[in-house]
Amino acid sequence: MKYVIMGALSLTVLAACGPATQSDNDTDKAVADIQDSAFNPNYRDYLKTLSSDEFEGRAPASAGGEKTVSFIESHFREWGLKPYDEENDSYRQPVPLVKLMPYKVTSLNFSGESAPESMEYRTEMMAWTPRVVDEVKVEDSDVVFVGYGIVAPEYDWNDYEGLDVEGKTVVMLVNDPGYATGDPELFNGNAMTYYGRWTYKFEEAARQGAEAAFVIHETGPAGYGWGVVAGGSPVRFDLKRENKNMDRSAIEGWVTEESANALFASVGKDLEQMRELALSGEFKPEPLNIEASLTINNKFEYLDTNNVIGYIEGSEYPEEHVIYMAHHDHLGTDPVREDDPIYNGAQDNASGTAALMAMAEQFAKGPQPERSIVFAAVGAEESGLLGSDWYATHPMLPLGKAVGGINMDVMNVYGPMKDMVVVGYGNSSMEDYLKRYVKAQDRYVAPEPTPEVGSFYRSDHFNLAKRGVPMLYAKGGNDHVEKGREWTEEQRAIFNRDAYHKPADEYNEDWDLRGVQQDMSIFYSIGNELANSREWPQWAPGNEFEAARKATEDMRK
Repeated sequence: MKYVIMGALSLTVLAACGPATQSDNDTDKAVADIQDSAFNPNYRDYLKTLSSDEFEGRAPASAGGEKTVSFIESHFREWGLKPYDEENDSYRQPVPLVKLMPYKVTSLNFSGESAPESMEYRTEMMAWTPRVVDEVKVEDSDVVFVGYGIVAPEYDWNDYEGLDVEGKTVVMLVNDPGYATGDPELFNGNAMTYYGRWTYKFEEAARQGAEAAFVIHETGPAGYGWGVVAGGSPVRFDLKRENKNMDRSAIEGWVTEESANALFASVGKDLEQMRELALSGEFKPEPLNIEASLTINNKFEYLDTNNVIGYIEGSEYPEEHVIYMAHHDHLGTDPVREDDPIYNGAQDNASGTAALMAMAEQFAKGPQPERSIVFAAVGAEESGLLGSDWYATHPMLPLGKAVGGINMDVMNVYGPMKDMVVVGYGNSSMEDYLKRYVKAQDRYVAPEPTPEVGSFYRSDHFNLAKRGVPMLYAKGGNDHVEKGREWTEEQRAIFNRDAYHKPADEYNEDWDLRGVQQDMSIFYSIGNELANSREWPQWAPGNEFEAARKATEDMRK
């Protein structure tokens, strides 16, 4: 594929990509005509600037984070995007955060016949509190095994049925029954559903009234080893909430599989047999007849970061809107490191933020769409998808009138690919648009290679998906046009080993941006088609987010 710098003519051609009223053949032809030119040459400059040392790793509520917000905001203003806060002429959406800093975590102590005396912090268990208080204390709390800890009406599954866990400590398995059995008819088979994510399990435990909640760690179904769970900083961020998270369980955490085996054996139960029982369809929550105690002491402080949001107002249906999003934050600096203290985050996610900016610039220079197009550069993703969570609960336009969205998180800097990978393959009809434009580039769509690790639930689009918005999360694949699959997989493995969330994730002048060119062409074309159509993408029947979409159906009539 020829690398072409886009000029005024190509902008005109790009904007002319037809709405959904055209035939598929016409649309295919339109995309084929523009695939080599649908690229903003300013992309590389935006990428290089955002990942430079000057931006100090773009941490939330830092000097580098403020530079990042100002940089994006100034360009949105230059291009004439309408601001998020029109009254104050500001593109900033403040995101209030709280920083939780535990300074004392006791052992997880057990009492009862034959119970092990304790599990040690970090080596055998990890624990934290989401509550914004000086101290949380769980004392002599009855311990109950609740299988997978899932309540999923659409799958006719309720691990808490007939049980009151108010004030109790629940222990549960990681991932979901579909992964455990490999049965494609159970949940989503090998592909993790949201019910398999540890975040869901803690949310459900809190809804059930549990005082403490622990997930049993296993490397395979979790997707990462114990070192990832226990090796990070104990400092956590959350959104500032009026109730100080008092509706959450007092303590959340993980226990190692080895410790869980010992715990179950001490009360005369076999963990493997309990796993099998949890999948049997005859499972009932199992009290372990022991009590748990643990205390956490906290310090905390409040701070603010910002989402940066601009939009192009639709000419006919201004409340109906397409969303492009990317997170602008990264991990900041580590003053303890003498060699290279800056976590530049070039691929993660200066590459996606630069794509968002380049896309906004292209749309701003084209004709006004019929529906609005929102460009959301969200913050605090690395702290737990917090900026997108705040936007999802404080949207500038009603999410019930969101047509669909595209998230850009880590773009392909390795060159042109024959394939495009969909994370969360089969989730929604957004993929129908993707497949049409991918085909027009003589490429093919492939599902993610490791659906069992639940990557769809680990980036910002997820917070909009939870509210029913059909979201697409797709990336350039591994089947390199010139160098083949093995070469690309080796490059990605090197990045994951040496650079992911490390200072080595730095801008490289030798990056081959033809892959970004391919993918941005497709993302632009999908958004342009949706913004000039009357179509409403939907979740696949039975998807866990389908009910949330249907709940706002009246807004789209």
